[in-house]
Amino acid sequence: MTYPLPNYRFEVSLHPSDAYLPPQAPNFPRIVAAGAFSDVTGLSGELEVIAQPEGGRNGFVHQLPVRYSWGRITLKRGIARDLSLWDWFHDGLTGSLGARRDGAILLYTPANQVAVTWEFRAGLAAKWVGPNLSGSQAAIAIETLEIAHEGLEQILNLEGG
Repeated sequence: MTYPLPNYRFEVSLHPSDAYLPPQAPNFPRIVAAGAFSDVTGLSGELEVIAQPEGGRNGFVHQLPVRYSWGRITLKRGIARDLSLWDWFHDGLTGSLGARRDGAILLYTPANQVAVTWEFRAGLAAKWVGPNLSGSQAAIAIETLEIAHEGLEQILNLEGG
């Protein structure tokens, strides 16, 4: 019997160089974005569908597929003494190709084995939000990064326990 996986054991990994540049090696080493992420949201896709009625057919309306669109992946983490997310966002402002990165979100089993991986392609650091600061609260300073991308694959690891 399979059981639902807990949603709190995950890791975010980013390709270390621009996705549109030739790879330096056939199997690139993935680097984990520094810092522990508290939230990952936006793992979604949607097929745009147009309703097309046909004259004389009153029992249904044809549903025609148009194109897929992908939700923005949102990463949240406590501010660390690491500028990797800011640097990626800033590289997109100054770089000619927009600093695209491939990456993955890995979900782990309680036995610490990869259960599911979501890989995204040609991601852009589309939005960065700094922390809300308040002298009246003792809360963690959180930064947020939104990644717009060109496709998502879900890969199930059947060997994970």
